[in-house]
Amino acid sequence: MNRYSLRRASASSDPGYRHELYPYSGPDEFLEGTLGFIRDALDGGEAVVVAVPEDKTTLLRGELPDDPALRYVDTTAVAHHPGRLIGAWREWIDEHASRGRPVRGVGESAWGDARSRVEVEELRYHEWLLNKAFADGPAWWLLCPYDVAGESAALKQMARCHAELRTDGRTTPCADYDPQAPFDFAPLTRPCDPYEEFVYTRGDLAALREKIGACAEQLGLHGRRLRELHLAATEVASNSIRYGGGRGVLRTWGEDRRLVCEFRDAGYIADPLAGRSKPTSTQIGGRGLWLVHQLCDLVEIRSTPDTGTVIRLHTDLPG
Repeated sequence: MNRYSLRRASASSDPGYRHELYPYSGPDEFLEGTLGFIRDALDGGEAVVVAVPEDKTTLLRGELPDDPALRYVDTTAVAHHPGRLIGAWREWIDEHASRGRPVRGVGESAWGDARSRVEVEELRYHEWLLNKAFADGPAWWLLCPYDVAGESAALKQMARCHAELRTDGRTTPCADYDPQAPFDFAPLTRPCDPYEEFVYTRGDLAALREKIGACAEQLGLHGRRLRELHLAATEVASNSIRYGGGRGVLRTWGEDRRLVCEFRDAGYIADPLAGRSKPTSTQIGGRGLWLVHQLCDLVEIRSTPDTGTVIRLHTDLPG
């Protein structure tokens, strides 16, 4: 039995991890699709983990009776942190699944108007990474409701992340699914002008923190949040020096009420899931990027063998 206490996928009949997109418009359509999915699961003896915004939780609670196999989880701590969501799903499944029972999940991120373009792209990237995160793991089925709100282009991008599509209560293969989506799926935006640039190497970490501190002071960032940013920046820059050719380039700027610190180096991070799950007590290495995700409000990581690695740390500004 694996650590999730779930059944394993078999090559013949068990589909393994299933990732299904449910486009809907308005509360009635949300309920129509999710209620059928949840009731089918409960009738079949499956456990269900529901991780949706608070208003959607209220809708579902009003329609569904209490059931020990149905768990609603509080997404407050990770709702605005895409890099923490995969680890959260692993913990939610582990915590709430009944032993030996197959599991379904209903997961919807808060895509509201307050989201910046950067946050939206990172949420879409997270949806695609879910397929890699659970490809070799336990068998479970995740339904992702998505309010289309007239955005056909955004819906097509979401479809690239999901192997299955739910329409009129039926599940069909998603024609737009791209199992090998490249990084142009979620491209990094251009740095905002003006930005500061600093080339660092061995012995320059103190100077690097001073550069970040000077930019933070101009933008009104100080105290605990600045100390946490310094810790995250030191971790990323140290990895640049250790694994990225001995040097890196720091850029800093303000954007969308955030301080952004970008690190570029010649290294390559082969695992796109690096830092997205809590390290185990026996794990050797891999803790640094996980810590960075906990310390910052948003983390973007893009890495290829040809272009090297770019890591952006976003910290919300006060006020």
